[in-house]
Amino acid sequence: MPRNHRRLLGAAALAATAALALTACGSSSGGSGSSGGVVKLTMLTGFTGSDLPSYQALVKQFNDSHPDIQVTMTTEPWATVAQKLPASWATGQGPDLATPASDPSSIFHYIDTNSVLPLDDAVGTTDDKIDSSAWSPSVKSAFTVNDKLYAVPANNATLALYYNKSLFTKAGITKAPTTQAEFIEDAKKLTVGSGDKPSQYGLSLADNQTIQMWPVLQWMAGGDILDSSGCATINSAASVDALKTWSQLVISNHISPVGQAGADADTLFQSGKAAMEINGPWALAGYKKAGIDVGLAPVPVGSAGPVTLASTVPLMIERQTKHAAEAKQFLAWWTGKTAQANFAKISGFPPVRTDVTATGDADAKVFSDALANAKLYLAGQSKATEIDTNVYVPFIQKIERGADVQSTADDAAKQINQLTGCQS
Repeated sequence: MPRNHRRLLGAAALAATAALALTACGSSSGGSGSSGGVVKLTMLTGFTGSDLPSYQALVKQFNDSHPDIQVTMTTEPWATVAQKLPASWATGQGPDLATPASDPSSIFHYIDTNSVLPLDDAVGTTDDKIDSSAWSPSVKSAFTVNDKLYAVPANNATLALYYNKSLFTKAGITKAPTTQAEFIEDAKKLTVGSGDKPSQYGLSLADNQTIQMWPVLQWMAGGDILDSSGCATINSAASVDALKTWSQLVISNHISPVGQAGADADTLFQSGKAAMEINGPWALAGYKKAGIDVGLAPVPVGSAGPVTLASTVPLMIERQTKHAAEAKQFLAWWTGKTAQANFAKISGFPPVRTDVTATGDADAKVFSDALANAKLYLAGQSKATEIDTNVYVPFIQKIERGADVQSTADDAAKQINQLTGCQS
């Protein structure tokens, strides 16, 4: 389930829980070590969803092929990881490796507290090195701070349009929408029932605790949240026009419930009560298991051309680990060609490398083909968590409930510029 990527975790929560220790997962001093020449590494992740077996399989492949290095992966909900990991890494008592959050910008906290190991001496193009040149530029940029690399991508994903084939057929719609105009028309047609609580929704949108869906609706029309210099564009004409359109579709046409968390949006689609949802590859297995006749298609194209959201989870090494060399070897293998080809095949995720072609069914190809047009949400922005939690999510929740889009966007822009220090 998308909870693997659902929660953008606040810096305030990280700071508030700095006193907690991560003793349950082992530590660099106690939980990992060497036994009979075998180096034992611990790895903590938040991958608790239906794609967990894919990560477990990849770890097993590493352990089977590296008898002298054995990795034990444990999983906790993302919120628990965020509560415990900061203090445990700051004190050197945490796991050797961890995915700190589903938000790429979570790395800034660990860099600021000097808790994470830089990886530059492990970068190279040979098989035993971390080949960051093979990643997409946006991913490499997101994990590089002050010219130092601090993380590798634990995964790479894009969002596609999920649609319920049975509901489409029942409505007399023969194919998935390919343009924004068709997308809107289908969302209206597939909303069944009168009043503000229809029996079936055309689209399942989430606005909190979610992989972000609303930015994609802005990008389709040429809007955005902020520019490369950190200045807000959320109140630009393109953004405001797009958000007026989609918020009115929610308010007046009731195409989606208001105020859904990511889990709610998934449940609505999985229960057959929503005809479409924008989501990532992690959701596919669960929807099929629930008996939904799932179709996958690229996100419909708006006036700005093809675009979707990219998602990646950082995987890092604790600075005080006693086994830095072996941990770096694991990251090199994890992001290597063989491992990524295998992971793409078993998980349906696109590989993290641009020089590896995903092999699998047509569903997996939809996600990998979208990489060329995918954008990271608030990429490389050190204040991304605060912008999302304190500005963007409340902004969307307000306009879904009828707030004036332009004035609310102007207020949001001021808040963003205060956070980023934009002087324009």
